[in-house]
Amino acid sequence: MIVLGLTGSIGTGKSTTAAMFHDLGVPVHDADATVHDLYRREAVAPVKARFPQAVRDGAIDRKALSAILAQSPERFGELETIIHPLVRAREMAFLDAERQNGSALVLLDIPLLYETGGEARVDKVVVVTCDPETQRRRVLARPGMTEEKFALILSRQMPDAEKRRRADFVIDTGKGLEAARKQVEEVIDILKGRGG
Repeated sequence: MIVLGLTGSIGTGKSTTAAMFHDLGVPVHDADATVHDLYRREAVAPVKARFPQAVRDGAIDRKALSAILAQSPERFGELETIIHPLVRAREMAFLDAERQNGSALVLLDIPLLYETGGEARVDKVVVVTCDPETQRRRVLARPGMTEEKFALILSRQMPDAEKRRRADFVIDTGKGLEAARKQVEEVIDILKGRGG
């Protein structure tokens, strides 16, 4: 089974690209969706112990947690020591299940793949990219997004140029959905031995 890692900076179209792989029959494990689920389940108690004001009504309030981390960015490490092992356990269960299913190719959608050393857990890496102006426009159109939040998120991510340099495949989403889908199809064909 080939394990393909998908990453990209905020606003580059990573989620849309992951959905394209899924629509073309590739099983996808989404780290962000896993985190959101963990915030309602097994991460609640350990996060409450370290960030009590971030837990409301038995779940982690993402806005409250974001506000704490914006005020004290040095506390990201505390949160990561709780969340990363839980995400990893879910990822391993996904991979085990897909091996049992006989899947030839699976995708791990990991926003901070390079930043967390995730490339060591995959066979190949796809980086999703777009031009900086398109990225900025997409991110600032999100509800509740500000220039300050955007800058904070970017400061925690490896620069796009470095991600592209390290990638096995690059998918540019700045040229429209159809062009991106064609690039996704090419990556799948190459990895399944149907293309050059």
